Amino acid sequence: MLDPSRIRAITIDLDDTLWPIWPTMDRAEKALRNWLQPRAPATAALLAQPGRVRPLRARVVDAMPHLVHDLSAVRRELIRAALAEVGDDGALTEGACEVFFAERQRVELFGDALHALEFLSARYPVVALSNGNADLRTIGIDRFFHASVSAREFGVAKPDVRIFHAAAEAARAAPQEVLHVGDDAALDARGALAAGMQAVWVNRAGAAWPHEGAAPHATVDSLTALCRLL
Repeated sequence: MLDPSRIRAITIDLDDTLWPIWPTMDRAEKALRNWLQPRAPATAALLAQPGRVRPLRARVVDAMPHLVHDLSAVRRELIRAALAEVGDDGALTEGACEVFFAERQRVELFGDALHALEFLSARYPVVALSNGNADLRTIGIDRFFHASVSAREFGVAKPDVRIFHAAAEAARAAPQEVLHVGDDAALDARGALAAGMQAVWVNRAGAAWPHEGAAPHATVDSLTALCRLL
């Protein structure tokens, strides 16, 4: 059971917790292809074919395993590899990345996200804890956050307990004083439990808990429901 009396800080995931990520990624990938179309049409065509992109991305990760925690770097190298695959100009990589990442920051928050952030940040230091590459300032919600810890900058990704402990340290709290909130049962809920935190699983789809063993301290179907718990 969730024990609100123990909570001194909140860590919260971003993608699919505060906004749906796949519509954002679909728009970013479309913007990337549209930019490439007049400059590198063969690359644009390649990137429109998931059956070609998936093995190309796997080759990039296999060749550069040190980048696996850095989704921005993986995306950059995927674009570079796609250009090389069809013989297009690799100098287009940086311009293509700028277009992709600019669109990637144009997220559409869930309807309950702003109210929840206002509620939480008025009561606790809130730390963003993400494996993704969202920029809180660009999105316009940085005012709600005491700090941000990302896999890209820290060097390891959730569910590694080290990144949870780093987020607790950023909040100036012990892990057992932190509540982690996130949508991913494995990366967020189980990772937080392993790190000694309380965990709330944001399960908007109403799915069954998919793992054996310890379950999160609470499961909610919205961020509004989370606020009610606290």
